[in-house]
Amino acid sequence: MKLHIAIDGNEANVLNRVGSNVYAFEILVQLEQLVRRNEDITVTVLLASPKITDLPDERKGWDYKVIKPEKFWTQWALPIHLYKNQKKYDVFYTPGHYAPRLCPIPYISSVMDTAYLAYPEQFKKSDTIKLTKWTQYSVKHAKKVIAISKFTKDEIVTHYGKNPDDIVVAYPSAAIQKLHYEPSQVNTFFRKHTITEPYFLFVGTMQPRKNLERLIEAFEIYYRMDAGRSLQKKNAKSNRTNQKPKLVIAGKVGWLAEPIVKRIADSNIKNRIITTGFISDIEKQILYQHATASCLVGLYEGFGIPPLESLYFNTVPIVSNTTSLPEVVGEAGLYANPTNPQEIADQMWKAQNLSTVERRSFRRLAREQIKKFSWKLSAETILTTLITTAQELQNKKGADAGKE
Repeated sequence: MKLHIAIDGNEANVLNRVGSNVYAFEILVQLEQLVRRNEDITVTVLLASPKITDLPDERKGWDYKVIKPEKFWTQWALPIHLYKNQKKYDVFYTPGHYAPRLCPIPYISSVMDTAYLAYPEQFKKSDTIKLTKWTQYSVKHAKKVIAISKFTKDEIVTHYGKNPDDIVVAYPSAAIQKLHYEPSQVNTFFRKHTITEPYFLFVGTMQPRKNLERLIEAFEIYYRMDAGRSLQKKNAKSNRTNQKPKLVIAGKVGWLAEPIVKRIADSNIKNRIITTGFISDIEKQILYQHATASCLVGLYEGFGIPPLESLYFNTVPIVSNTTSLPEVVGEAGLYANPTNPQEIADQMWKAQNLSTVERRSFRRLAREQIKKFSWKLSAETILTTLITTAQELQNKKGADAGKE
């Protein structure tokens, strides 16, 4: 069958991508490659502003259309365009939570997570209302919903009553390109931020749901444990260094982050807690490859890209034993109750003191775990969902026409 797919490309069409932006971009790139040799499939990517340079190039069967006005785009400009072109497009796909309230063609939408329902106080009130109402509408009227984990799928069923058969899991992957860098680049970056080894690493936006205040408390507990046990084992043979540990928080400051910033300022070891702000891909790679362990002990994670990145770089991840994170890490990480700072601190201690044999085992498990996640595989799942949905709708139209 000939198929014309419309895609909302705005989540991907941004610089300095994080989270859902990365997901949208990588899926878009893989979809373009998958349909490149299929002359029966045409894709139009709809944008509110001109495309940035790293999106796939236009070609026959793959084009971009900028729709104006940009303001209220999803609920105004987009539905008008879809209404005018409803005979042109067979199906519409959005990699974000929001579909137009009035959508004249069948659509498939996505859900990253429903943290705004579990922890509404950790979002701006306006964002909570928007996420709750708009996602509810999008999910209700979607032919299919793409979820980024089995945990998220279960949450959609629980909170929105969607039929599980209409929810498809398409995992994210990690957008990893192992980059070459010189030792001098490491030294320069570390000097700039006063980073010394050993250190524990958090990568992500500073925001309440990341549970950073408890992570900081856990680090303080670990720091006291480390100081006390170092004295006890001063003359013992171990894998330890004499350097005091640090906690590196790498990522931009997000919404409602003021209590986190204050918690760092009030810490009695604030000189051991480093915040870098936004980091480049090569800086992120450097941080992972030199870290004792990465830490993501968030209260609610729809997936959790940083632990997966950690596995790619052979760094042990310490993660929450809740939500989607066990799906991501499997047996290749350490788990802690995210509400128990002492338990998090104990896992920091364990990561710091892993034997050579234990670290080798973690690396082997990490190599096996990352095989489960592929942008290409996720895009294939989404494309299959788009095609089968369009076919089912065309078959239904044909059957209805035959009855008439």
